[in-house]
Amino acid sequence: MFELPDSLPSPDDDGSADHLVGSMLADLQLSSTAGKSTNLSKMDGVVVVYAYPMTGVPGTPLPDGWDEIPGARGCTPQSCSFRDHMAELKSAGADHVFGVSTQTTEYQKEAADRLHLPFDILSDADLTLQRAMRLPIMDADVGEQNHTLLKRLALIAKDGVIKKCFYPVFPPDRNAADVLEWLKQNSL
Repeated sequence: MFELPDSLPSPDDDGSADHLVGSMLADLQLSSTAGKSTNLSKMDGVVVVYAYPMTGVPGTPLPDGWDEIPGARGCTPQSCSFRDHMAELKSAGADHVFGVSTQTTEYQKEAADRLHLPFDILSDADLTLQRAMRLPIMDADVGEQNHTLLKRLALIAKDGVIKKCFYPVFPPDRNAADVLEWLKQNSL
């Protein structure tokens, strides 16, 4: 249903996430699809956060050239992969799983409901998380505007400290399985 084209370009590791391992998750509030504010730095235990550029809406075309932007395509398959591996991620030690993008909570809620995601999606629409943590970004023409979007990555943190960063993530539908494998091989 959410198969990715074979011709997608693979993103390069540009080094823009090298500083994340060993740093703290940002101490700030993000709105979530559950209708509450979440502060990732205050969460106890193992937190998995995956970032993605944007989810599409059924019946609405993706931005022009979206498939040609390395790492852009695959947000829905990435989210569905975390959904489908949720029980295994929990068994392997993940206490919390979150997705995050620069889309508004209202926009994200549609995707979270439609995809039956068993975890919250966090909104960084004002880029406070991106700026605080210097998360990798890309600019893309979305509709009539140019938007700053997060590049795809996944973080594993323990008590607020980032222990592992997956970047770049490709293919996106394998990201949850890669996170799961790392959790199984590394005790936190």
